[in-house]
Amino acid sequence: MSRELDGRVALVTGATSGIGRATALRFAEEGARVALVGRDAEALADVAREAGTRGGEAHAIKADVTSEEDARRAVGETVGRFAALDVLVNAAGIISNGTVETTPLDDWDAMMNVNLRSVFHLMQLAAPHLEKRPGNVVNVSSVTGLRAFPGVLAYCVSKAGVDQLTRCAALELAPQGVR
Repeated sequence: MSRELDGRVALVTGATSGIGRATALRFAEEGARVALVGRDAEALADVAREAGTRGGEAHAIKADVTSEEDARRAVGETVGRFAALDVLVNAAGIISNGTVETTPLDDWDAMMNVNLRSVFHLMQLAAPHLEKRPGNVVNVSSVTGLRAFPGVLAYCVSKAGVDQLTRCAALELAPQGVR
């Protein structure tokens, strides 16, 4: 069986559930060495064990992507452990309900910090390592970034920001070979 990612190194945020978990496990199946980033140590350990049964090597990193220190540590630990970084997958995300009239500022800030600010910061931290390979960035967004939905204002805005950040970063990083 051909494994397209044999030996490649991926850092996946939100690796304990949903799209992040599924992505991390698929990368493991394809032979990647995967740094799993999430806040729940027990869930990270479960995903790491499962990744190992699928043929990949996984390293769990308990980190909060909104913490600048944790984000730096996650990238540093990934590169320190695997001596490279080929793919950054920003899959961590949160959602809460609210309209322009009802969204508390704390909820707005939390969604912007997890869904958008952390994506920018991790891309910034990973870029020098990705340029050496050259590597790839995958930012997980949503249809809500393209069209409005009632009752999830901050989420829609955060995902629209991710879409534009991705387009701008693609133009800026393309000359260095980063997709």
